[in-house]
Amino acid sequence: MADMRPGDAPDQDTVENGPSRRSLLRGGALVGAGVVGGGVIGSFVGRAVAAPPSAKGSREPFYGLHQTGITTDTQRNTVLAAFDLKSDRVADLAALLRDWTKLAAELTTGSSNTVPMYSSNDAADRNAYADATQPSTTDDSLEAYLLGPQRLTLTVGFGRSLFVDPDGQDRMGLKAKLPPALAVLPHFPGDQLTAADSEGDLYLQACADDPQVAFHAIRSIARIAPDVAALRWTQLGFTPTNDAGTPRNLMGFKDGTVNSNVHPPADLDATVWAGSEGPAWMRGGSYLVYRRIRMALEHWDRLAPSSQEQVIGRHKLSGAPLGGHGEFSALDLSAKTSAGDPVIPQTAHVRLASPQANNGAVIMRRAFAYNNGTTPFTERWPPWRQSLEYDAGLLFLAYQKDPRTAFVPINARLAENDAMNEFITHTASAVFAVPPGATQSGDWIGRTLLT
Repeated sequence: MADMRPGDAPDQDTVENGPSRRSLLRGGALVGAGVVGGGVIGSFVGRAVAAPPSAKGSREPFYGLHQTGITTDTQRNTVLAAFDLKSDRVADLAALLRDWTKLAAELTTGSSNTVPMYSSNDAADRNAYADATQPSTTDDSLEAYLLGPQRLTLTVGFGRSLFVDPDGQDRMGLKAKLPPALAVLPHFPGDQLTAADSEGDLYLQACADDPQVAFHAIRSIARIAPDVAALRWTQLGFTPTNDAGTPRNLMGFKDGTVNSNVHPPADLDATVWAGSEGPAWMRGGSYLVYRRIRMALEHWDRLAPSSQEQVIGRHKLSGAPLGGHGEFSALDLSAKTSAGDPVIPQTAHVRLASPQANNGAVIMRRAFAYNNGTTPFTERWPPWRQSLEYDAGLLFLAYQKDPRTAFVPINARLAENDAMNEFITHTASAVFAVPPGATQSGDWIGRTLLT
């Protein structure tokens, strides 16, 4: 269909249901438009394209009781983003989330990453075809053209600031629906948090096996109704494939042997998914704690591997706990050396983070490495070196039923006594309520909260 011109009738789908699927695939560009009365207004410009399915990369399902990107096998790349709302109208938020859901579902298929190619050798036909299908500036940005699904998942979350302002006052009529589990985290010893890189009204997590597909997803969704939601921060991450076993973090140790989505907790209903203990609209959802953890890699690299193993409590090559024979050997926290000292030191990271040391508290971790280049940095421990060092480390994503009974007590113990604290600094933080998924086409993420 040609571009819509003045006097043309709009698509019936646009009139009845908001932006059409076709316009969403063009990135949801708005021409001279804002959001009014719960619907996106303005002229949607672009051309319909019959995109052939791509065979590149497999596809993760989008619809279901739970959002994908939580228990999904970790993809190789992530782009995390938080948004601040510019509108306090619930109708505007609902319209935005409907459009985000519709676009996200299309992006995960990979079909929006393709436009048709003409095979005729006739120059006149070829030129006419090009004139009819050439993307305009409001079409899909095409940086993911022909890359396929690449196991893309998109996960949406809500920050506490969506419900109440900093003074605890009702922001947009949603305070009564604020989940008690979406609580403010305490300040932990050693935190050096950057406010501009923390928290947010809305959260969006894109994970894919191709970095450009993940970036394209965030970029495309951010283009929808910029007058309603503006980017607050973004963070890119990566991880090696887990085909060879549990991936390693930048410290060189296996990361995710226990309580990760690679090796998840046995009972997800008891540890990850929200249930009847909270508001009904969150059932089937989860709570995410995000922490960006900078590693003093230069300091770490000066430590002998045997000493590094004492800090972590595991062998560096095999991943086995000290005193164990394999990566998945149970932690024996009572084992003693011939001298009577604990085999796993009292300050070892695995001891302090273990469920045995935290009254059974469990989180499910989904971790990525990050590298933001080099910046001036002062190490937190003697000799307090000041130099240009890597701003690199771990993007810690912890999903759980309730952060107050899982992440908070675990991290409080770690922040006080973990030997790893000499080599890490938490520099960004956020907590989000991740609602249940959209169950089928036409459903949308956030419906359980806003309707």
